[in-house]
Amino acid sequence: MDKWMNSPWFIRIFSLLLALMIYVSVNIETQSNSTSRNTVGQTDVETVTDVPVVAYYDQENLVVSGIPQSVNVMLEGPKSIVTPTKLQRDFEVYVDLSKLPIGKHTVPLKYRNISEKLRVTIDPAIITVTIDERVSKDFSVEVDFINKSQVVDGYSPEQPIVKPNIVKVTGAKTLVEKVALVKARVDLKGVEETIERESKVTVYDKEGNVLPLDVEPSIVDITVPIKSPSKTVPLKIDRKGALREGLSISKMEVIPSEVTIFGQKAKIDDIEFISGIEVDLSDITGNTTLQVDVPVPKGVKAVDPAKVTILIEIEQEKERTFDQVPIEIIGLNDAYKAEFVDPANRNITLTALGAQRVLNDIQLKDIKVYLNVSELGIGEHNVPIEVSGPQNVRWKLPQKEATIRITRNE
Repeated sequence: MDKWMNSPWFIRIFSLLLALMIYVSVNIETQSNSTSRNTVGQTDVETVTDVPVVAYYDQENLVVSGIPQSVNVMLEGPKSIVTPTKLQRDFEVYVDLSKLPIGKHTVPLKYRNISEKLRVTIDPAIITVTIDERVSKDFSVEVDFINKSQVVDGYSPEQPIVKPNIVKVTGAKTLVEKVALVKARVDLKGVEETIERESKVTVYDKEGNVLPLDVEPSIVDITVPIKSPSKTVPLKIDRKGALREGLSISKMEVIPSEVTIFGQKAKIDDIEFISGIEVDLSDITGNTTLQVDVPVPKGVKAVDPAKVTILIEIEQEKERTFDQVPIEIIGLNDAYKAEFVDPANRNITLTALGAQRVLNDIQLKDIKVYLNVSELGIGEHNVPIEVSGPQNVRWKLPQKEATIRITRNE
């Protein structure tokens, strides 16, 4: 090792390396100092866009218009200050209106929290504002129907229900005084049943221009009842079974006797009555009140009322006899004539069985005794005797059939 240290070449090489290290070190330091001096001394210009404007005034009692939402701010000065100021955006652009009276004013925009070493330019620098008294007033909400003509055929909208139907409109007094209409809109395209919608409230002046005012609440709930095509039809009560022997129905009343059906016009036009309500007489032993559901026919959307009451009054069965009741012939072709063989006098004695008050009301004109010969030809025939008369009555005949002779007219 000592040998190398004492070598002339080693000393030369070491000296060269040491000189190079010193040169590099000095050069780096010089460049660093030069860069630092250039940065500190460099002037820069930057524009900060969309800077919000803060306004100071009595917001509880005043309304101000004309204040821009944002402005552009140009910063000029040392780059070391401009750059962080732009990036941090912790400065404020504001306008102080706290001491100004109601009216129109031209005022400068100001700024704060920006270094005094920077030159600041605000665009726009001056604004014109209008200060007005802040007022509130209640208005009723009207409903505006859209596409009213496009409601399904036969259906129609009725008076809408708005909740709440009164809203509070707040803003500049001069604008509130111009309010002519407060409306919410509902689209009725294709509607065929009651609808519920949420709708935005809009304020208009008498020319139909929208006014920039605050509304509380700004959204209301609207219910629009839709009137469906309807028709009133009676109910047909079907009876099954039979009352116990000795009992008779003195009265069967349906309350109400008619119901209203709703649906598309084409579907309800052909419905003349509603059937399908049955009363089982075998279950009834005395006066009875029944609550029954009304069937909804196919194609019908709803029936009103959905339930009806059936009142049934029961009495002991009595008898009443009707003598010499004529027998009619129906269904006879004009080319033929009929002659009674039995009974030869064409009359019959008829016994009615039912509640006494029902029997008392029967008149001879209410009874029709007849033979149906529509499918009979020439010759002698035994034909069932049929009786048509008041409801809730049974009929007792001395004979079930009559004998007639059909011949051709000469």
